[in-house]
Amino acid sequence: MAQVSPIVTQLERRYKTLQSQRSNWENHWQQLADYMLPRKADITKKRTQGDKRTELIYDGTAIHAVELLASSLHGMLTGPSTPWFSMRFSGQELQGNDEANEWLEASLDQMYQAFNRSNFQQEIHELYYDLVVFGTAAFYVEGDRDGLRFSSRHIAEIMISEDAEGRVDTVYRKFKLTARAIVMRFGEENSPRAVLADQKNDPFKEHEIIHAVFPRAEAKGKMAKSKPVASVYYHLASKQILSEGGFDDFPFMVPRFNKDSVSSYGRSPAMTALPDVKMVNKMSEVTIRAAQKQIDPPLMVPDDGFMLPVRTTPGSLNFYRSGTRDRLEPLQIGANNPLGLNMEEQRRNAIRQAFYVDQLLLGGGPSMTATEVLQRNEEKMRLLGPVLGRLQAELLRPLISRSFALLLREGLLPPAPEFLQGQDIEIEYVSPLAKAQKMTDLQGMLRGFEVLTQVGEIAPVQDYLDPDKLVQYLVEVTGMPARVVRSKDEIAQLRREQEEQAQVMASQEQDMMEAQQAQQVAPLVKALSQ
Repeated sequence: MAQVSPIVTQLERRYKTLQSQRSNWENHWQQLADYMLPRKADITKKRTQGDKRTELIYDGTAIHAVELLASSLHGMLTGPSTPWFSMRFSGQELQGNDEANEWLEASLDQMYQAFNRSNFQQEIHELYYDLVVFGTAAFYVEGDRDGLRFSSRHIAEIMISEDAEGRVDTVYRKFKLTARAIVMRFGEENSPRAVLADQKNDPFKEHEIIHAVFPRAEAKGKMAKSKPVASVYYHLASKQILSEGGFDDFPFMVPRFNKDSVSSYGRSPAMTALPDVKMVNKMSEVTIRAAQKQIDPPLMVPDDGFMLPVRTTPGSLNFYRSGTRDRLEPLQIGANNPLGLNMEEQRRNAIRQAFYVDQLLLGGGPSMTATEVLQRNEEKMRLLGPVLGRLQAELLRPLISRSFALLLREGLLPPAPEFLQGQDIEIEYVSPLAKAQKMTDLQGMLRGFEVLTQVGEIAPVQDYLDPDKLVQYLVEVTGMPARVVRSKDEIAQLRREQEEQAQVMASQEQDMMEAQQAQQVAPLVKALSQ
């Protein structure tokens, strides 16, 4: 056996530690998937493709609630039908620069085109499912010949670790590849002997691969093996390195729905609802059996004198002796239990509450006023606001930043002007949920105007407000595109022209007034001169 590389020895030691830390979560994840996401219920259970996975489910309330919350988060944060992020320069001096804004808008358009061309929407939707059920999701972003490529990684494959600030900076992924795929991806020269042998004899035999991504202690240069983030693939059985490289920035996004301070993995609404989900499934199973007994009850058959077989098919005949009680009678078991049905509905309501179903389904009907709709949207914000903050920090911001960097390095963005070199760009979220938050702020400001208007009757309030800053704030809150907003130079020029025009009009009016006065005075002067 070939000598194991010191790098692999170190990686294996770290891998076993991460695997041990994750082991306590695996049984919990398996139960969550069994009842609420059965198509991914292969964490501790080994299932074949196409195997039945719904044998434990008798009630679909939790599955529908998971679908609703995952789809709602998708639509509110990264929906395909509306823009969900924008960018702007940090420096105030560049925000009014036409050339800078034009380049930023062109780059933004290219980013949206790259997202739309890629598999982003279908993969991000899987991420929301993992987030809602398991509380932890993994999203991998890499460059592609045509732009970007995204992958939502199964929680069963992922092991993570945090840095001192609570950010995930280490990801180990354990997955399988066929011998044929290993040779195609890493080359014959880097493939172990066992893989090369299977390529000839059994090319579709699977081998376990470890992909380790972690911060490199010393980033010495721009070469792949010297970049800030290390990337190592190795064959688990032979401990042979398949590929060693690196990234300029961390390629994994690992958002958590909720998180405590002692664990790297997150917690989810599904974990809160799991006891109720298990209970309502058991109660539904009992109710189904009770209903079956009511519809097709057990029969009471005399123990003597009844020699014929019992026929229970529709239209069948069963004979008994006339004048006797030797007849078939159903056994009354009292299966109708309204108390049990009420308890089931209570459990279903608890499940819906855990997944915010009632709040997500709040809509503005024709009979609702605008104030009522606003109040309901504010309620959604209060409930989902903390989740949004964590997702912005752990998913959206690193996702947009890495995508921008990949496209910029591949030359798929417009070339930036020289004066923009080294300028910081801020990410701004314009998703429906972010817009709803801004509209809440806007409504608060409008209510403040109403109060100031009333106060203005007894005290001067105009001096406290800057009209230019007020309009700029309204432009930002309402999400007006930069292309329809005048720059500061254009505004200054327009105001100068308006001032000059006003001065000309004032001068003309003065001349007209003087001419009229002269016409009025002229007869009087003429009369006096006579």
